[in-house]
Amino acid sequence: MFRRIGNTVVRHPVWTIVAWLIAAVAIAATAPSLPSNSDESSFLPKSYESIKAADLQERAFPSAFTPSAIALFQRADGGRLTAADTKDVARITSELGGKHIDQVQKVVPGPPSKDGKYAMTLVQMDSKNAGQPKQADAAKTLREDAKQLAKGTHLDVKLGGSAAQALDQQDSSQRGQALIGIGTFGIILVTLLIIFRAPILAVLPLILIGAVSVIANGLISWATKLFGLQANSSISSILIVVLFGVGTDYFLFLMFRYRERLRAGDEPKQAMVNAVDRVGEAIASAAGAVIIAFLALVLSTLGFLKQMGPALAIAVAVTLIAGLTLIPAVVSLIGPKVFWPSKSWQREPENARFAALGRGVRRRPALTAAVSGLVLVALSLGTLGFKATFDLASGSMPKTKESMVVQDEMQKAYSAGAAAPTDVYLTAKDGKPLDKAAFDAYAKKLGAVDGVADAHMSQVSKDGTTADFTVTLKYEASTDQAIDAVGRVRDVAHADAPDGTKAYVGGMSSIFKDIDTAVNHDYRTVFPVAALLIMVILGLLLRSLVAPWYLMASVGLGFGATLGATVWIFQDGQGHSGLMFMLPVIMYLFVVAIGTDYNILMIARLREEAREGREPREAAGMALRYAGPTVAAAGFILAATFATMMLAGNSLLTEMGFAVSFGIVVAAFVMAMFFTPSLTALIGHAAWWPGHGDRAVERADGPAAAGSLGPDRPVPAESQVEDPSGRRG
Repeated sequence: MFRRIGNTVVRHPVWTIVAWLIAAVAIAATAPSLPSNSDESSFLPKSYESIKAADLQERAFPSAFTPSAIALFQRADGGRLTAADTKDVARITSELGGKHIDQVQKVVPGPPSKDGKYAMTLVQMDSKNAGQPKQADAAKTLREDAKQLAKGTHLDVKLGGSAAQALDQQDSSQRGQALIGIGTFGIILVTLLIIFRAPILAVLPLILIGAVSVIANGLISWATKLFGLQANSSISSILIVVLFGVGTDYFLFLMFRYRERLRAGDEPKQAMVNAVDRVGEAIASAAGAVIIAFLALVLSTLGFLKQMGPALAIAVAVTLIAGLTLIPAVVSLIGPKVFWPSKSWQREPENARFAALGRGVRRRPALTAAVSGLVLVALSLGTLGFKATFDLASGSMPKTKESMVVQDEMQKAYSAGAAAPTDVYLTAKDGKPLDKAAFDAYAKKLGAVDGVADAHMSQVSKDGTTADFTVTLKYEASTDQAIDAVGRVRDVAHADAPDGTKAYVGGMSSIFKDIDTAVNHDYRTVFPVAALLIMVILGLLLRSLVAPWYLMASVGLGFGATLGATVWIFQDGQGHSGLMFMLPVIMYLFVVAIGTDYNILMIARLREEAREGREPREAAGMALRYAGPTVAAAGFILAATFATMMLAGNSLLTEMGFAVSFGIVVAAFVMAMFFTPSLTALIGHAAWWPGHGDRAVERADGPAAAGSLGPDRPVPAESQVEDPSGRRG
């Protein structure tokens, strides 16, 4: 199949390129814009209590005041607010309300702080559009107008709240994407120049993958709209890295093999056909593992992860198709001039360093496996200290952003939970009015819960069937203490609800509690399903029931080592309260899928060497010698591109960038180079049971047509001779 693909695109390169251009223009012109939603409640299914509470609130209190933005006032000199300052706050509040800003429904004064240094204005927006871009636009207008109205006073005003966080997150995301894009381009360009010393070849993947990204983003936008998926601005940053990182990997696999076929004496166009034929299965298998791992995210209960899975799968699928069609077509048109001005492509390198490493694995496979395994196990111990944090908004932007400053100042000036109070909704089961005489006792029981600063009945619905009890926690909504406290509030709210009533606990802490439950569900479903599907791919590819088990075990150790190192760096080293809640799921998929890629390349090369008649230990050493440079180059570029996510300046992408890049380094430079080949050498022929994938085979069709997966060991044209069987060696 891959030979037919290679023949077609090399024979018709212009038509192949034209087809890609038409597709890019058509999809870009018709694709809807990718929406962004920072409302974390929208990521949860309707079955969770916090979402049921929100639905009940909308029915029972359609005009209830829930602030989407908070203007926080303080004196510029940091002193207590004077009577004149209080009048200025009231004036600004009144004038903001009179501006009738789009999305703004009410603007009312809020309570002053206990120390008299702060006052606030509360802004209610249309709840139907919570987290949407139009509310971020409203927050931008509010922020500008409030600062303008405060001019000439002694007041300093800052805008916070969910709408302001959405605005700051949007601005931070745009800046982060620009930095990530520049960093990714720079790393790929410089690394390819060092490897190939050819400017055309260094620039080519950036241009081609740039075109591919237009198609991928368009298809993702369509999928998001057609299937009603939830989007988040962080996905765009991840897509940049996935497209260019994975795309460059596939470009490298193809170009290494193309260069090797040229060294073997193939005519340029035939060299590309042979390259696609021989490396196509490797690229397709590697991409298949990544796609299946990402698609496992559709089993997630969180809308954000459920959308990320198909989005990344689409990106990798489009990149795979480009790697087998667009890239071969363009390179076949350019020919060997793609390597200009370097002439090193004409000579086979000695690979002295990798040859030495290969000899070490061949002589001492048990020691190599033990040392590399112990390193992975030692790093994995860090996972015991893992803690999750659930504030996606603050994790998606720097702490210096205005809305984050407001959040921090409110925690100091008011009760830490005042910015996002918890609501307990008590509703009648039979639809009859509630007995108000029970309200005070119920509120006292809620207020007596450990971790609660205050609890009181705030409002009753017009029909009297639902009451809202406002519960202010002692802790900021996203902290572990608040999530534990809201769990206790739920227990009391449910157990002590008056007869004939049912209680629902809502608010941000309740949402975070449900997200915690949902993530734990994902650990139990997404992890094993992804592992099982990848094992099936490995079993079919290698025709073995043994190899998939220890390959997945090595990848599992790689995941543990990556998570452990990330915990030590960010929680213990930098003092973070925890890692972003979805990080282990994302890390698992990237490390498992991409770690499997490099394992596939190495084990397939090892099998190829075994089929040449070598014993398992010798085959492992030769595999490392000849596949090592490709795995090292691909691993370095992919790890470096993921590391650019750390330039975004927010904790979510910084943690993700470090974790995934470290995981790729472990996968390429520990697992694929040492742990996997040494284990395979120790297990020997049994690794391929019940098949005989490592048995020597005779090829009657010569090396050009022989199928293999791993990077090829080039054979100089002058050394190729025919033996009586017709095999060239």
